[in-house]
Amino acid sequence: MTQESAAARIAALTKEIEAHNRAYYVLDDPKISDYEYDQLMQELKQLEAEFPSLLSAHSPTQRVGGAALSQFEKVQHTVQMGSLRDVFSLEEVEAFVADCRAQVSAAQFTVEPKIDGLSVSLLYENGVLTCGSTRGDGFVGEDVTANLKTVMSIPLTLENAPASLEVRGEVYMPRAAFEHLVQEQEDAGEQPFKNPRNAAAGSLRQKNAAVTAKRRLDIFVFNIQQSAEAYTTHAQTIDSLAGLGFKVIPYRICETAAEILSEIAQIGERRGTLPYDIDGVVIKVNDLAEREELGATTKVPKWAVAYKFPPEEKETTLLDIEVNVGRTGAITPVAVFEPILLAGTSVSRATLHNQDFITEKGICLGDRIVVRKAGEIIPEVLRSVSHASDAVPYQLPEHCPVCGTKAVRDEDASAIRCPNTDCPAQLLKNIIHFASKGAMNIDGLGPAIVEMLVGEKLIASVADLYTLTVEQLSALERFGEKSAQNLVDAIAASRQAPLDRVIFALGLRGIGQRAATLLCQKFPTMDAILAASAEEIAQIDGFGEIMAQSVVQTCSEPHFIALVSRLRALGLQMPFDAAPSADQRFAGLTFVLTGTLPTLKRDEAKTMIEACGGKVSGSVSKKTSVVVAGEEAGSKLTKAESLGIEIIDEAELLRRLQ
Repeated sequence: MTQESAAARIAALTKEIEAHNRAYYVLDDPKISDYEYDQLMQELKQLEAEFPSLLSAHSPTQRVGGAALSQFEKVQHTVQMGSLRDVFSLEEVEAFVADCRAQVSAAQFTVEPKIDGLSVSLLYENGVLTCGSTRGDGFVGEDVTANLKTVMSIPLTLENAPASLEVRGEVYMPRAAFEHLVQEQEDAGEQPFKNPRNAAAGSLRQKNAAVTAKRRLDIFVFNIQQSAEAYTTHAQTIDSLAGLGFKVIPYRICETAAEILSEIAQIGERRGTLPYDIDGVVIKVNDLAEREELGATTKVPKWAVAYKFPPEEKETTLLDIEVNVGRTGAITPVAVFEPILLAGTSVSRATLHNQDFITEKGICLGDRIVVRKAGEIIPEVLRSVSHASDAVPYQLPEHCPVCGTKAVRDEDASAIRCPNTDCPAQLLKNIIHFASKGAMNIDGLGPAIVEMLVGEKLIASVADLYTLTVEQLSALERFGEKSAQNLVDAIAASRQAPLDRVIFALGLRGIGQRAATLLCQKFPTMDAILAASAEEIAQIDGFGEIMAQSVVQTCSEPHFIALVSRLRALGLQMPFDAAPSADQRFAGLTFVLTGTLPTLKRDEAKTMIEACGGKVSGSVSKKTSVVVAGEEAGSKLTKAESLGIEIIDEAELLRRLQ
């Protein structure tokens, strides 16, 4: 085959494959079998291998490829990727319509489902996808072009497109893909994603596009950001995008508030049957000139609102109450009920917190109960609707369900706990916590391995980890000699962990990572901590009497003293540099992080702030100095605005850290 004929065949194959991609991924109307599709792709790959000069970056074979990225480049949005005003009641929707009609009497509205994903921008130059970026803070996002090319419903090239076209869409993870991913993560002993939106966000920011490709993301395109062509209505832009090959958001044009409310109700009824998550409905003025007339505030347009669905509530039957024992001995009741579909996922369990909660709700086995997902993530039992005829109020057992030790109730708290520190349930969870990333960070020592080591009676405390040998591990089913050596090396490396990590790893009740660091700054050696009084500890900023008493109580227990002594004998150094950072630019300032930051994980941002002398809190109050807000910032941002607290984005935080 000549170069010329190969080029012609490659062009024909590319066009045919992209047409089949659109039929399958956009129109849900496949025209050929998977085998026939694979044959076309194989032919294209062979031709590109024989004629490498004809390989295009926009070939269907290049949707996944290239080396993994070390970081994402910043993208300055030419058109701001703004957000909409959220409304939470139908009365607010009616008020929005009335306000628009007061200024534009004949306004029409489009009504669209609000996809629960994350916004991206797609830029096409002369019909070729040249850049795909995240929303970020609305002004600056990240270049995730390689990852977006793995989304099969995104066209790489457009026919008859404007010379320049930028569109906005919502990337999401279909429910089926999410369930598949969670199963894979659980099988691998990994912490699964909480919901499809988080899974989509994590998948889109993978440094290796091949990983993103396996996550099977999808997209709905819902807006033209900028175009070389002119349009008069929003509906016209959506129809035009559909004609170009995009998978576009479904919409309906409504004339009256009554029609809008009816459409909201219909979308809400279909919500549970959709193959993807939605968290509301978007209502927009259809006419683009009327939008200009209505204008915008400094933060949101006046011509659109996003109606957010209230948390979905469903009734089910309480089948059982399981009693679990946590790492600190807390005995927690968990409701087990007939599975229900909430916010797109199957739910069959929810915590019942403690006996006071159960008594207050009047919960009995066999009850019909109402369950919802708080924040669309965490299942919670709202109330009991009805009891069985022979129902009796549920009471937690008086003894630990694992070791049989008599349970005790915490002073000034509702929890009951098992006081036996050698309880098998506590042992397993204590070792898992000890090895975790935020604690001793022992690579390769996940929950499944810990469970196996405990089951094989190789370890009965965290100190036993430091006695494990390659020979012992190599004899176990999951280990070869190399993996055994790697784990022994990782355990050995943790002997150098600083004192604050050791304190956090040992699991003193109520002492998290930040509190452990503050404790060590005041008492920079283990001996000093063991000798400290409650009065001295209570003087630490951020500590109170309860936390101080907890530290003293734990540090005076013979088993804890013996454990520390044994860890020292096994080589733990527990160093700590008590000297404050020379950089104290944030000294005296309290930060709150909210929403999804474009490039930083919250732990990373927290570490950077604390390294400059700042404090990071989990809630907004009058004592808050600065709120760092990312995408989908919620009630914390609203409260900060009401209190007049300074609000900055990640870009401004990074500028202040320079």
